Amino acid sequence: YQFLASVPPSNGSLRKAGTVAVMVDTQHPLTLLLNGTVGDGELCKIQYHFGEFGNYSLVVKTLSASTKTISCDLVVNEGPINSYLPILFAFLVYMGILAILIAGRLFMKIDPVRNWVYKKLNHRETDRLINSELGSPNTTDSISSDPTPRLWSTASRQRLRSLDTFRGLSLIIMVFVNYGGGKYWFFKHESWNGKMCALFSRFVFIMGTSISLSLSSMLRWGSSKRKVLGKILWRSFVLILLGIIVVNPNYCLGPLSWDNLRIPGVLQRLGFTYLVVAALELLFARAGAESGTLETPCPALQDILPYWPQWIFILMLEVIWLCLTFLLPVPGCPRGYLGPGGIGDFGNYPNCTGGAAGYIDRLLLGEKHIYQHPSSSVIYQTTMPYDPEGILGTINTIFMAFLGLQAGKIILFYKDQHKKIMSRFFIWSIVMGIISAVLTKCSKEEGFIPINKNLWSISYVTTMSCFAFILLLLIYYLVDVKRLWSGAPFFYPGMNSILVYTGHEVFENYFPFKWKMQDSQSHAEHLTQNLTATTLWVIIAYLLYRRRIFWKI
Repeated sequence: YQFLASVPPSNGSLRKAGTVAVMVDTQHPLTLLLNGTVGDGELCKIQYHFGEFGNYSLVVKTLSASTKTISCDLVVNEGPINSYLPILFAFLVYMGILAILIAGRLFMKIDPVRNWVYKKLNHRETDRLINSELGSPNTTDSISSDPTPRLWSTASRQRLRSLDTFRGLSLIIMVFVNYGGGKYWFFKHESWNGKMCALFSRFVFIMGTSISLSLSSMLRWGSSKRKVLGKILWRSFVLILLGIIVVNPNYCLGPLSWDNLRIPGVLQRLGFTYLVVAALELLFARAGAESGTLETPCPALQDILPYWPQWIFILMLEVIWLCLTFLLPVPGCPRGYLGPGGIGDFGNYPNCTGGAAGYIDRLLLGEKHIYQHPSSSVIYQTTMPYDPEGILGTINTIFMAFLGLQAGKIILFYKDQHKKIMSRFFIWSIVMGIISAVLTKCSKEEGFIPINKNLWSISYVTTMSCFAFILLLLIYYLVDVKRLWSGAPFFYPGMNSILVYTGHEVFENYFPFKWKMQDSQSHAEHLTQNLTATTLWVIIAYLLYRRRIFWKI
């Protein structure tokens, strides 16, 4: 229990009750404990889930002075607002826009309308718009506008749109959440255990998938391993450097001090993860493996067994993570501590935020060079800095990307065999889900290793990869197999993911992505601002796609 307020005594002669006004959080159910004087102890305890902007009174009365009988009644003075109406309105607006686009596509099937448009616009460009941008399931090549190289050197198919769609979907939701998510609690990152909008993990997953396909393509087109390694090193360096610049904004505050430069970050972790996974794939690349010509003792595992050295390396990394997490002595903390510190665990370990993960970052990087405002500080009132993109969690990020790499190998091994590809995705999802259920005991707090994004725990990786395989399966089926969906609008930011991510971070506080609101407590205003900013980045990505401008590293 945390102290909330002290109620002054009532004035018996004036029959005036003692009152005090407080504000409480509405995200979680609360337990209010009312204590009397030291001698009286606990008077009453009430559990309630308060609603947003509701007005309540907790009326405490002495029914009998002799028996010290106390009554505690919760009165609703003013009901809470329906904070979900802005979401419903936004949904209807976007559905209306979608309906207009679909209607426009149907009108283009009418000969007089189509002929009029053909006269007004260039014939070739109009045909590309109809069949590519809006996505026609009736055309034989709805991805003919894709400017990227062919995925298979011997086939007529081009780049898989489902991968860019998956990447763009994850990126756009990540941008929306980073901009505030309308100030809804379920669009925020978890304070500690559990998962909310964990989009970075899906971005890592699809990066691994892209590594498998891109390296295979480069080697197949005759690039030497040395040249490819040079590209891997350069891209990793640029991502890490770009990440350090992005997470240390200082545009209007004068020169940046090296004393508090934050070192870890999202792009930094992406860069290092890319380096390890891409180098690992390049090192053990085997001729004939992706085409399935290599003989394996178990055909059902032909996309796994040829790469057993990679699996040995990844398992060794996981052993290192387990040993450091559960066996490393951390001063003042119990071994294997996975909690948030602060007032968590009844306040017994206030300076143990993140256990070994936090200790390693503070030891190797220094307290001033990691994130100073972790999500755990709100509920658990932690005072220790903790970086969710720290050193130890990078091990499991590598594992997440490696699972995405496995998805890419499935696509390569079973190319054009859609049922086998989707069945493999489904099997991997089930396997990852079973592992997660065992590690967590299907519980948020009571498992062997809880799901935790801040720690990037192994159970977090298996759970997120379970959902990632399923999501990739669905998008692959809709976009590349049945071609019922072109991937728009998520396909466009997926084609320019680095630019969109970097841009949304750099211009976060600039108009028109942000403006001063009349009511900073209004979900409607926050949601309007955040959706507007996110939609602008989708439009920017679309315009860049139309002009064939892609920022590649």
